[in-house]
Amino acid sequence: MEPSEIQENFKKNIHDKYVIFSSLFSNLPYTGITNVGNLIPIFYYLCKTGLHNNKSPEEIINHFFTKYYSFETISEAQKQNDLFKYIQFIERQVVLFDALEDSGFSTVNDMQGPGTLTNFINSNNSAKNNPILKHHLSTFKVRIVLTAHPTQFYPSGVLSIIHDLSDSILKNDFDTINEYLKQLGITPFFNKEKPTPLDEAKNLMWYLENVFYTTLGDIYSNIVNKIFDFNNNEDFILNHFHNPIIELGFWPGGDRDGNPNVTSLTTLKVAKDLHKSIITCYYRDIRQLKRYLTFSKIDHLLAVLEDLLFKNIFIPEQTKPVTAQDILNQLLTIRQIIIKDCFKLHLEKLDSLIFKVKIFGTHFATLDIRQDSRINRNILLKINAALVSNNAPPILPKDYEKLSEIEKIKILQLIIYPQKLENIVFDDEVKDALLTMQYILKIQAMCGGMSCNRFIISNCQSLSNVLELFYLLQLAGHDELVSQVDIVPLFETISDLENADEIMHHLFLNKTYKSHLLTRHKQQTIMLGFSDGTKDGGYMQANYSIYKAKVQLSAIARKHKIKIVFFDGRGGPPSRGGGKTHKFYASLDNSILTEQIQVTIQGQTITSNFGTKKSAQYNLEQLLTAGLKNKLEIQAEPPFTKIEKFLFESLGNIAFEAYKKLKNDKNFLLYLQTVSPLQFYSETNIASRPTKRNKDGQITLDGLRAIPFVGSWSQLKQNVPGFYGMGTALKQLKLKGYWDDLKNLYQNNLFFSTLIDNSMMAMLKSNFTLTQHLQKDPQFGKFWHNLKAEYILTEKLYLELTHNKVLLEKEAVGRESILMREKIVLPLLVIQQYALCKLRTMAKDDPTYNTFTKLVTRSMFGIINAARNAV
Repeated sequence: MEPSEIQENFKKNIHDKYVIFSSLFSNLPYTGITNVGNLIPIFYYLCKTGLHNNKSPEEIINHFFTKYYSFETISEAQKQNDLFKYIQFIERQVVLFDALEDSGFSTVNDMQGPGTLTNFINSNNSAKNNPILKHHLSTFKVRIVLTAHPTQFYPSGVLSIIHDLSDSILKNDFDTINEYLKQLGITPFFNKEKPTPLDEAKNLMWYLENVFYTTLGDIYSNIVNKIFDFNNNEDFILNHFHNPIIELGFWPGGDRDGNPNVTSLTTLKVAKDLHKSIITCYYRDIRQLKRYLTFSKIDHLLAVLEDLLFKNIFIPEQTKPVTAQDILNQLLTIRQIIIKDCFKLHLEKLDSLIFKVKIFGTHFATLDIRQDSRINRNILLKINAALVSNNAPPILPKDYEKLSEIEKIKILQLIIYPQKLENIVFDDEVKDALLTMQYILKIQAMCGGMSCNRFIISNCQSLSNVLELFYLLQLAGHDELVSQVDIVPLFETISDLENADEIMHHLFLNKTYKSHLLTRHKQQTIMLGFSDGTKDGGYMQANYSIYKAKVQLSAIARKHKIKIVFFDGRGGPPSRGGGKTHKFYASLDNSILTEQIQVTIQGQTITSNFGTKKSAQYNLEQLLTAGLKNKLEIQAEPPFTKIEKFLFESLGNIAFEAYKKLKNDKNFLLYLQTVSPLQFYSETNIASRPTKRNKDGQITLDGLRAIPFVGSWSQLKQNVPGFYGMGTALKQLKLKGYWDDLKNLYQNNLFFSTLIDNSMMAMLKSNFTLTQHLQKDPQFGKFWHNLKAEYILTEKLYLELTHNKVLLEKEAVGRESILMREKIVLPLLVIQQYALCKLRTMAKDDPTYNTFTKLVTRSMFGIINAARNAV
């Protein structure tokens, strides 16, 4: 599909339809909504021109009400009430645009173009006869891990409307579209209470059942048919090919890092729900198959399987858990009868279900357990204290915490395990931690070995952090448990990333851990965190530090003959490792081991990239083929040259120093707390997890989570984590005579060009006119000018480096989509800044304080949703 055709499709199927369908909003069931709908274009125009003319948000709002409400005397209370109506109206405009983009996805993305499976197979003409490709497909896979991170501002009811509305738009069903828009009008956009971890899990299971179940099955079927020539290799695929190719991971219910609401019972319940969910999908497919496989012998076998699945769903406590092999054995028996006696009628429908069972087993998605290393250590210390208080031999010395790292490791390796812990009285925190670990085996017995088999250590900073978890697992379940669990260290900060190779080197030398790895097929998963890395070290340094860490860890793994799997903790925006993610994987050279691609997908990104079957298929195929191209040596990127390494090191170090200087400014956190909605994140009720790690009321930079940190900069339309320091770094290298080298780097190094392009995306979503009223502020004026100057410098040098006239010029449709979304929410941004300005000068006991607080909070939803990958 030519770029001009894609642009025309965007105009016709998204832009023009948005203009047409927006007129239907005047029929929304709100009092006075017609007047709001008529005034929205005027309100937008005044916001745009007012900001352009240096007017403050308060001046713009007052001017709007004075000029266009002159026919009535409007009180402050009425003004605030009408502002809520504008927020409601604009929120629903964003939903309409989301639905239009979802429905038009296949018209503005080339579904057979570069990065798709079809294109990949066609470009490898001899794919069916390529033993290297088949070998890689037997081992290489992609794992998409769905998280419960608080980045999804749409409640489940609105998400369902978006899905149904998209289908109606695709069919041009005007009457049904009108009905859905009316439904949208009276559907709440916020939760009255925070969701529980179980709520979050159930919301994400909708995507498992309605999107991933079908899409992963289709991709698998496409590969085994077109690359492995399934018709001529049925026995191999059905009985000897065990790679699911794409698999799912799941964090809701298992991720207890900073979330006291996740308990051992939560974990067990979510695992049971995942099991029930996939069995229900199989049950529905069996009932569908009965319509086609109406042949003698087969109808009885299907009825038996249907009954077995039914009992597992509705009376599981009275039924032995069905295994994936139980289901496969019955389906394969049916398959033989169809081939032998039924002329292979409807065989492809049966094969489709067989493939799904091979992919999803009876677990659907692997439930990960995650906890902070500091909590794990505290649990171990509490166990030790309880042993002492019960007159049992201690496992640690009293001064364990004060010991050096070397001394800690020696102590840990000399632990003598208590024979029984049942008679020891532990507090609730310890009991729940041990139960969580013990439930891993219970979940595996119910749903299979892949259902719950790894424990991630967040904030992993030392070898002792890994060994402490190892010994906790031993205490909870001895070798039987430890041998069934992958221990996954998560390195996040810049210093942690720099030390990761040394930690893993010593871990691989540790005799106890080496023995453990033998039980795990000598495979080690290592997680690397982009969000906290960027928060800690800035955009360039975080991304390059993770790249270097992968190179160094790959070398360590090769030295110790360990298979290594990198698990990337990525968020939605470029500042949290998001953006054009597949390009990062395509850019990795052979100095980095790429046994698999594992990546977290969060909130908004799930909705925008995987919310429909078409978008999910497209984006999953982009990731898969990026990894496969990388595995095929003839298409792999070459390692960095000496000059490239120098440029990356220099850019990273200079940008890091600039970002560190910004963070050390006394106004840095205060600015974010005062002029952004940071302190209101906890009031949005979008997630069960608190917005900060520390339990006291004080917000600190270390305790602040990356999501509200990045999200607040996004709401300000400054997106500092996505670009700050890059302009300074480019300028210094340009002055030193390296500009031509940097241009060559952008033209010839995919990793660097992807970094720059993603950063430009963050910058295109910025708008400093929104906060220019701060430029003369006695407290924050100088700080604001510093941010603006870095933005202008970065934009100027990016355009010169990329030969673009405007940001993202070469991605016309992506640019147009961003600009349309920014246009829709501009009045929301002005309303939010207006309310924040009011709150700055208002006492908390002011009668209108709560109203302005709600204006800030309610405006957050539309702003975040419009950005799609803002957090």
